[in-house]
Amino acid sequence: MNPDVIILADTIHTMEDRTPGSPAPQAVAVQDGVIAAVGSRDDAEKWPAAEVIDFGAAVLTPGLVDCHIHPVFGLELTRGCDLSGATDLAEVRALLRAEAAATAAGDWVRGWGLDPNVFGTAAAHRELIDDVVSGLPCLIRLFDGHSALASSRALELGGVTGPRKFDQASEVVCDGSGRPTGLLLEAAAIELVAQLMPAEPFQERKARLAELFTQFSRAGLTGAHVMDCGEGSLELFRALEDDMDGGLPLRLRISPWCMPGSGEEDWRRLAEQIGLGGRRWEVAGIKLFVDGTVDNGTAWLFEPDIYGESVAPFWPRPEEYAAAVRFFAGRGIPTATHAIGDAGVAAVLDAFESLPPEVQSVAPEAVHRIEHLETVPDALIERFSRAGLVASMQPTHCTHYSRADHRDNWSTRLGTERANNAWRCADLRAAGTTLGLGSDWPIAPFEPLPILADAQLRRRSGHRDEQPVIPGQALTALQALEGYTSHAARAAGEWAVSGSITVGKRADFTVFDADPLSVAPDDLAAAQVLATFVDGRVQHLAVGSAR
Repeated sequence: MNPDVIILADTIHTMEDRTPGSPAPQAVAVQDGVIAAVGSRDDAEKWPAAEVIDFGAAVLTPGLVDCHIHPVFGLELTRGCDLSGATDLAEVRALLRAEAAATAAGDWVRGWGLDPNVFGTAAAHRELIDDVVSGLPCLIRLFDGHSALASSRALELGGVTGPRKFDQASEVVCDGSGRPTGLLLEAAAIELVAQLMPAEPFQERKARLAELFTQFSRAGLTGAHVMDCGEGSLELFRALEDDMDGGLPLRLRISPWCMPGSGEEDWRRLAEQIGLGGRRWEVAGIKLFVDGTVDNGTAWLFEPDIYGESVAPFWPRPEEYAAAVRFFAGRGIPTATHAIGDAGVAAVLDAFESLPPEVQSVAPEAVHRIEHLETVPDALIERFSRAGLVASMQPTHCTHYSRADHRDNWSTRLGTERANNAWRCADLRAAGTTLGLGSDWPIAPFEPLPILADAQLRRRSGHRDEQPVIPGQALTALQALEGYTSHAARAAGEWAVSGSITVGKRADFTVFDADPLSVAPDDLAAAQVLATFVDGRVQHLAVGSAR
């Protein structure tokens, strides 16, 4: 063995079972991008290496992987004014007024991250923003990414004068007289207006994406499961890879969308993309949706919310969703389905439980997932554990957008019983389910350390005065870390090559200045990522963190 580099740290969590009584490793040797040896510091002295990096008292783990994120889609969603911190309508209006004043002639006023709780008991309406944007076209993305509020001028430019029909469960919300309120629900409705906004030049998008990837790496990420593949995404990945020595600073596993209204010819085109990629990125799955979001009444529930909404599937004919599942599963292509409401989760389980044996046997190693699972009763937890599906969840959706007293918009819409079935992370783990964790950025911040903390606290880290949301669903420190390492690998069907510090696996690592398995969660959220490695090569290294 002639390793390229040896990495030393006083604590190494391999994320695999260790023989009882065996010494904890403190050294990892890397050769040709894979782990060549794991052992003690004394062992390392016998390994001839070109380079030795010693992190002293730091903690090294397998590289953190975000299991649900939207880097390219997020570039578009985060253009304009950041409204995510606004807590009332007056603050929103002030921010939009300033954004409108800075908007160049011919451009649009844009905002993003708007929390529907700012409207209180009032409905979102274009008249609440028209005056502050001075008649300019304006489109505001609400925080869920599935809804937007358009100004009167934006609707006029889009020719949106009344209700529309769509292949998917989208809606141009209208008042009693049939006039649009400005609220647009789901992608097809939003696109009526969004398609008119000037596109960001390719080079500017590329520069922003490069900076975003750098931020991901500094935050501790070495990989991400990208849940979209919109226009220009692959071209951006190729261009960045050409610009970056050694490849992208993290691995990307990409799943393009399969939407209602599509058929077998469309599905074949999607299937043909599987395997496209470069050194550290690959199209490796398909993303589907069976519902929208609770906050705007587009989730799919067994019983309606308090406004009589959230009773329709995203695929108006659910049997077509099931046919798409059969098509991709029958070709050994992994799928991930967005399902938030209880009826939505049940529909995904129905589709997979009804797969004929010949389809199930095509590629038993292909992993199929459900994303989000925000409200799920006991019966579905039991079915989930039997179905063999993977759960992919985002702890900060719970801690950022719901409250223990149920006075938030999400909980109010659902009512107490369903709100108490929220984000059942602990119950899914207890049932033996693989549980990958992530951020869903830009819906919530991408920094993994606060997410690991929130998964344990069931409240926002750093907000010690807040009451936890259903504390019995808290994960242990080990379970949280597994959600970003070993379970993230299993959620991608990559356990054979990643997710633990094991000889022969990829040399992807994250280095911390605190131990994520023993430090208090609030302190973990404020800890520092000292380094990230992909293929054994440094992607981020904090100044003075190693010798």
